[in-house]
Order: sequence, then C-alpha cells, then structure tokens
Amino acid sequence: MEIMAPRVPTLPDIALDLALAVIASSDAPLLLLDSDLTLVAVSRSFCRAFQIDQTAALGRPLSQLGDGEWDIAQLAALLKAAASGFAEVQGYEMELKRAGRDTRCLIVNAHKLEYIGDSVRLLLSVSDITDVRAAEKIKEAMLKEKDDLLKEKAVMLQELQHRVANSLQIIASVLMQSARKVSSEETRTHLFDAHKRVMSVATLQQQLVASQPGDVALRQYFTTLCESIGASMIHDSSKLSLAVTVDDSAVSADVSISLGLIVTELVINALKHAFPRERAGKIKVDYHSRGPNWTLSVGDDGVGMPADGAGVKPGLGTNIVQALAKQLHANITVAGANPGTTVSISHAHIAAVQDTAAISSADRAV
Repeated sequence: MEIMAPRVPTLPDIALDLALAVIASSDAPLLLLDSDLTLVAVSRSFCRAFQIDQTAALGRPLSQLGDGEWDIAQLAALLKAAASGFAEVQGYEMELKRAGRDTRCLIVNAHKLEYIGDSVRLLLSVSDITDVRAAEKIKEAMLKEKDDLLKEKAVMLQELQHRVANSLQIIASVLMQSARKVSSEETRTHLFDAHKRVMSVATLQQQLVASQPGDVALRQYFTTLCESIGASMIHDSSKLSLAVTVDDSAVSADVSISLGLIVTELVINALKHAFPRERAGKIKVDYHSRGPNWTLSVGDDGVGMPADGAGVKPGLGTNIVQALAKQLHANITVAGANPGTTVSISHAHIAAVQDTAAISSADRAV
C-alpha cells in the first residue's frame, strides 16, 4: 500500500486563506464573489447588517441571499460586467426592499481583484446610507418650508408697505387741506411742515416698495428722494439746485429709511434757512463708504450759520436728526463751508463718543 505524502500548502493558497479570513472578520460589509456571483467569503458585519446566516450564505449565489431581496437584475448585470473586466461599479445606489422590514438605501462598490490564479474574484463593499438620505430629505423639507415662509413674509411685507404708503398719502392730503383752511399763519406753517415730512416718508416708502428684496442701492434711492423734495419745495430751479453724489454703496432697508429721513430733514432745513429772499445757490448731498465706515453729508453755499449760534433754538428737525444718528451709532459734525454750511453724519467701525450736542449749538432752527 502506497502512502501519499501530505499536501504542502502553496503560497497562493496561504494568501487566499488569509484574504478570506480578513474579509470574514472585517468591520465593513464585504462580499467576495466568483464569476458566477457566488459567495466565496462574507464579512460578519454584512451578515449582522442584513440579517444573513454567515455559514449558510457561503457557496450560494448572491441572488439567493435572505429571502431573495438581493435578486436585482440591474445589480447582477453590473457585477457581471465588473467580473468580466468591462466596468467597475462605483457608487451604485440601490434600494434593498425586504418584506416586513424598512427599505434600506445602499451604496455598492465592486472591483475585480488582480491576483495569481485563474479564478475570477470580485470584491463587493456595501454601505448603508439610509439615515443619511433621510436626514437630507428632512433638511430639504426644512429648507423648502423656510423658503415658503420667506416668500410669504416678503409678500406680506410688500402688501404692508403699499398700505403704509397709501395711508401716508391720505394723511398728507388731510394736512394740506387743513393748512388751507386755518386762519393762523403759525398753524398753517406747522401744517405745511408736517405735510412735507409726511410726503418725504411716503417717498421713502414708495422707494422701498419699488426696490427688490435685500439691500437698497443708495445712489438711486437718494436721487429719487431728492428729486421728490426738489419738485415740492424748489419753485425756481434756475436759482436753486439739488445735486446728489453717492458711490455704489448698498445698505439694509431699515438703515436706508434712517438715512433717507436724515437727508430729508437736512435738505428741508437748508431750503428753508440757507437761501433767504430768493437767494440763489446749491445744495449737495454726498454719501461714500469704505468697508463698515461711511459718511453722509448735506452741504449748501447759502448764508451760513449765525455767529456763535446766537439766537438758535433747536427745532423738531434737529431732534429728529440727532435721534436717527444715535440709532445708527453715528456722529454729527456741523461746519461752516465758507460760504454755507455742511452737516456730516459719520459712522466709524471703532466706536466713538457721540457728540449730538454739536448740531444743537450750530444748526439753524427747523
């Protein structure tokens, strides 16, 4: 009787056994398939994730795993193409549908292994991204809800602005009618002043209604505002002119309202006091910014300020400008322009001590 010598494992056999052991113990869901898509090795993590019996799975076609939920024609076609060397499966997204269980969203990657031997081996990795996709859907739904709310808010805001503008026009008409009926010259003057202020606010509202959502471009904003003021208060444009010089700055809607009111008060103040007895002249509105710092100035070449502010009593316009400048964290500076007066409202990024008393001692009464 001839005794056969025991078979000595070859290096490829040892390498294959090691590879099978690595796959079986991998923390990542891995499958090793042959050219017929039959399982050669399967990781324990794959079996845990998809409730597969690891021992029973070996040697079975992929399509027979579980209750047949892996029998997916498109997946099989892609894997066969990969096993033949015609393609690589990268980032293939699929749904795993199982009776009585939640559908899972999976990402599959498959690569043909290059090694010594005639057998084809296909390494398959599976990632469960169900929770990721669910989170993305929740995020998309929340973003859509947010967009819908913003659109609804924008529509409501625009409607409110239209109503406010219409209400201001009505108030202005009532003030004008009242001014024409009263006999007291002082009362009539106050009513006319109130009418002009209401009209300036109405102009601001019209600008905001006409502008697109977002920041307000100041050049067009100030230009239209000053055109409106000039049309209502400058009776002879050949003698008095109103010029606007503004850079490409844009500010939020609430800041634009404050700046517009300041411009209105300062321009009206100049028109009322800088050019007595039909004196000719020019008023210039200037705005420029550099980063967070900006300066708004309204200057005229009129009669200038009274010496040492003698006899000057701060009026309503002064108080309005002071309050708005404080709200904008800006400083007020009043200076003689030789001839005329220039009032500057400056905002510096580095906080400075407010000096709102300056305009009270130098400004003309409004």
